[in-house]
Amino acid sequence: MSEKSLPPALMEKLNLACRNWAGELPARLRKIQEIWTGLQPDSWQKERFDTLHRMVHSLAGSGATFGFPRVGEKARVMENLIATWCLRGEVPDQTGRNAVSQALQHLVEQIALDLRTGPAPIMVEEAEESQKTPPREAALILLAEPDALWSKTLGQQLACYGYRVETCTTLDILLRRLEVVSPGVVILNVAMPDGDGALYWRRFREERENLPPVIFITRQGDLETRLNVVRAGGVTLFEKPVDITRLVDTLDELVHPLHEEPYRILVVDDSRALAQHLANILEEGGMQTKVVNNPLDVLEHLHEFRPDLALMDLYMPQCTGLELARVIRQQPVFVGMPIVFLSGEKNLDKQLSAMATGGDDFLTKPIQPDHLVRSVLTRVRRSRILQGFMIKDSLTGLYNHTRTKEQLALAVGRAQRLGKPLAMAMVDIDKFKSVNDTYGHPTGDRVIRSLSRLLRQRVRSTDIVGRYGGEEFAVIFPETDGETALGVMDTLREAFSTIQHQFEETVFTRTFSCGVAAFPGQQTATALNDAADRALYEAKNGGRNRVVLAGK
Repeated sequence: MSEKSLPPALMEKLNLACRNWAGELPARLRKIQEIWTGLQPDSWQKERFDTLHRMVHSLAGSGATFGFPRVGEKARVMENLIATWCLRGEVPDQTGRNAVSQALQHLVEQIALDLRTGPAPIMVEEAEESQKTPPREAALILLAEPDALWSKTLGQQLACYGYRVETCTTLDILLRRLEVVSPGVVILNVAMPDGDGALYWRRFREERENLPPVIFITRQGDLETRLNVVRAGGVTLFEKPVDITRLVDTLDELVHPLHEEPYRILVVDDSRALAQHLANILEEGGMQTKVVNNPLDVLEHLHEFRPDLALMDLYMPQCTGLELARVIRQQPVFVGMPIVFLSGEKNLDKQLSAMATGGDDFLTKPIQPDHLVRSVLTRVRRSRILQGFMIKDSLTGLYNHTRTKEQLALAVGRAQRLGKPLAMAMVDIDKFKSVNDTYGHPTGDRVIRSLSRLLRQRVRSTDIVGRYGGEEFAVIFPETDGETALGVMDTLREAFSTIQHQFEETVFTRTFSCGVAAFPGQQTATALNDAADRALYEAKNGGRNRVVLAGK
């Protein structure tokens, strides 16, 4: 429902609360500024740091509630930076102080802007279904850790990657929670107040079955500790300070293992009964099929279904299988797709001729179901492995530059045929060269992987993410308008800016800039790409760490 449907009395109460919160905002900001500027640069002042963290945390959590969501987002960036130093119990170095000061300045500017424009309208109406971009459901992680501040910071970092963390401060609490919830993973500190975490879990495994996988953390991973972790059935052991990138890699493997999509087989045969029979056999073998009875319709289905393999008859009305194979091979996207002929033709010369004109295999009718399944699986497995080498970026596992451009062309063609909107975002990590120069290329690679993972996890399964080159990425949003894509990418921008990267004892953050363009405003794939690229440069020239919509 919208604000018009809320009872008048409730609307008045909500609006009054928003006005009161806004009235207190300048005083809150002055107090935050006072504490920050009063901190000594060369001594650790725990109480003042904790107070600062608490005040900024409160601002981050309440901004959106009272109609100031952007204030909340800016405060969240500052909060995460402060939490890092609170967690380590150290005075921020100059780089850290500069980062907090910059975040505070952004908060000051946002508050000044929002106080002039007033709180956002109270809206509780959900977006149209076609415009939603729901994130993947957050998996629950049970964290057994006595340090509340460290737990909170880790929870904030993992939340950026779609995980929900619940903290248990003792082993006893962990045991009780495991009775009522089913977490995807348990993260367990070896040094718990009421016992050794590894020894406890080892005994626990002897008493219970179907326990979730467990990751252990420790301050010092000596050999004895590591042996206890192995004997307790631990997946791995992380030493503090924990490398978030490695931890998320491990969580992803445990909670969200990659499930290979079913092989897609296009069955082309003018006999409806036979084509459906073949499709039934292949589907029973775990494959996904699409039946085409009119060979003249094949090109349309190729682009829509995107098969891994085409299984076709040799003799069909209107065009033969040989002719159809030649037509398919004229499409660059389908040059490498296996084509298997299935026919009653017994003449070896004709079979070899079919193979020479674009076919990859020749099966003769009638064929036993298990023979058909094994033959198709053998071909399609090998093809998908080779395709993976050709179309995927080795560092991130995303589509490479060439494949991303092909996907964009296909998406634009589909949008034109269906009359649907389409958006494209170009993303570039800000000041990435300084990461490689300061921390080395392996650290730079980890930053690239962290952004690729964030993009892959936080967009829809129907969206397409590719590594365009270096530290640049592309995201294609089918059936999405420019404004919606802008909002999605801005949310991702905020999330990425809070992710902590680590090099030895140094923790740092990075931001990205983004340009968005949309169809039908841009009518071709080239025009869409160029417009998004220009918007990206506009974002870079405008100060970085922002998202710009082309033509806005």
